[in-house]
Amino acid sequence: MTTTPSRFVAVWRKLPIVHQVRQSVGLQRGMLVAGLILTGIFLLTALFAPLLAPYGFSQLRDEEGSFGAQVPPGGQHILGTTVGGYDVLSRVIWGSRTALLVIVVAVALSIFAGVLLGLVSGYLGSWIDRVLVVISDAVYAFPTLLLAIVAAIAISGGQSSFWGGVFAAAVSITVVYIPQYFRVIRAETVRIKSEAYVESAKVIGSSTPRIMFRHVFRNATRTLPLIFTLNSSEAILTLAGLGFLGFGIEPSAAAEWGYDLNKSISDVTSGIWWTSLFPGLAIVLVVLGITLVGESLNDLADPRLRTRRRADQSAPALETAPISTLALNDDIDSIDPLEARS
Repeated sequence: MTTTPSRFVAVWRKLPIVHQVRQSVGLQRGMLVAGLILTGIFLLTALFAPLLAPYGFSQLRDEEGSFGAQVPPGGQHILGTTVGGYDVLSRVIWGSRTALLVIVVAVALSIFAGVLLGLVSGYLGSWIDRVLVVISDAVYAFPTLLLAIVAAIAISGGQSSFWGGVFAAAVSITVVYIPQYFRVIRAETVRIKSEAYVESAKVIGSSTPRIMFRHVFRNATRTLPLIFTLNSSEAILTLAGLGFLGFGIEPSAAAEWGYDLNKSISDVTSGIWWTSLFPGLAIVLVVLGITLVGESLNDLADPRLRTRRRADQSAPALETAPISTLALNDDIDSIDPLEARS
């Protein structure tokens, strides 16, 4: 009866996030927990947006009539209304769902294409490796936002429906992030393919696809969670930049934070602060939360930082040790073994 709870606790402690939280200490743990809280709020808001939002993202009126433009916060509109007459709170909540969908689609496509190309390039080498490296470096040399704008215009003409806009924004972000995954996976593949277990697989006659996807793939993709978290925050900024410049999703198709910021520029000079504050605050908090998680996981994955933390933890223990214990240890170390026998 007592083994079941202990097994549950053991499995719980080995979960990815729980293991990292238990492994972190001090300020590092505070940063990781704060990032997890902000990211968790973002995910829950995006998943339950229909239940949390008081109105639809494109709703302009209710049973009592039109909402009105630029209504101050209070009453039925907790965060006020925009210049177009939309409820700010509803737009912020629905915008989290748009951001989450773009992140999932963009990062999934980036990982699939980048990992596949990195494996092929790093393992096969030859002219294929040289061609892919040149193309990756050429794409990586372009400014991120400019390349995303060009890709968005080429895919959807700048604006489209909800799913069309999400797919266009995701593909434009994917084009930017494929070289990052390609570089990381290629470097790991080049290192791993010279390992002894890969050579043994070749000796026993394993096929090239089997070696690539069964042996090399598992060990070359260990750093993907770290890149995933960091690229997720960059994807939100890229999506907001596209919407701010007018190449995002139409407001009647979906809520998008960058578009709302664009429409609130003229409001700031008139003293209407709520139309720009809350969408901008949502972008800052979500990017901050995801970045804190990514940086914390990156630090925890570095063995040098773990060793340094262990040394910092053991130092206070030595300083606070009883004087009698330290003196006893010194006395024991100073005893001659021959004298001890006699």
